[in-house]
Amino acid sequence: MILDNSVKNVDFSPISVDTQKIFGITVPFAVTGFSDKTDYVPDIDPAYVFDKEVTTLILAGFAFNRRVLLQGFHGTGKSTHLEQVAARLNWPCVRVNLDSHISRLDLVGRDAIALQDGKQVTEFREGILPWALQRPIALVFDEYDAGRPDVMFVIQRVLEANGKLTLLDQNRLLAPHPAFRLFATANTIGMGDTTGLYHGTQLINQGQMDRWNLIGTLKFMPADQEIAMVSGRLQQQQLKLDATVIKNMVTVAGLIRKAFATQDISSLLSPRSVVAWAENTCFLGDVALAFRATFLAKCDDTEKPLIAEYYQRCFGVDLPESAYRANA
Repeated sequence: MILDNSVKNVDFSPISVDTQKIFGITVPFAVTGFSDKTDYVPDIDPAYVFDKEVTTLILAGFAFNRRVLLQGFHGTGKSTHLEQVAARLNWPCVRVNLDSHISRLDLVGRDAIALQDGKQVTEFREGILPWALQRPIALVFDEYDAGRPDVMFVIQRVLEANGKLTLLDQNRLLAPHPAFRLFATANTIGMGDTTGLYHGTQLINQGQMDRWNLIGTLKFMPADQEIAMVSGRLQQQQLKLDATVIKNMVTVAGLIRKAFATQDISSLLSPRSVVAWAENTCFLGDVALAFRATFLAKCDDTEKPLIAEYYQRCFGVDLPESAYRANA
């Protein structure tokens, strides 16, 4: 998607939102959304299941211009949660992944060569941060704990509710649009990674962490909700899978997550992977093959026998030994 000015002139007419009807929760404050819709508004996923506490924090972020950081294991739906709230509020939303290739110039902007009247001239092109800051945009920084130090210090100034951005090269001071909102997602909580799961994450300056007004932790959803979510995703794609099979898949995932929590295994079967497992089962016509290709192949060889035991316990069928024993 090309960033343009189409969203800058959106009619920001507040429309009251019934949170009980739309999100299934009641919050102690008024929530409003946009009257107009643009291409920057995410698509609604009808099968999405909202976490009550996290949804409340996100809605407070939109309602009161609070900076909200969501933390949790991969696959718990942090970014998707933000997108789906924005989608139902009709709020334009742009996600930026703070990988190691994102630089200060990408955020702030840089000089570029352009043609004007057949001549080459140098002009300043805004980066994603000043572009979003001046518009009714919910800007989401994914993988926030992987950002480079020079990038993080650029973000620090706008973390304040009325934080203005100074463009030194342009001698400009940008004030945020009244409907600009800032969110972020992270696998760690700014203290680095001690598990080895999230290589590349950084320690975050505690002065910057202090500027996040609300911090939520998104955990794995209850089994019944996960079953409903997986079933809904399959229905969206007009795929069919026996309800007992889906239940057993979620049960396997639960056992693996418990083993991960006690450090018996180092791999995690996320809800995202459970959906992929279910989809692959529909495509391949084989639950065991789909499990091996979706998840087991990624696991450490020393942990595969235990994972195979969880599979057998739930499905009552042994996996082929060759699938989990290196010398088989």
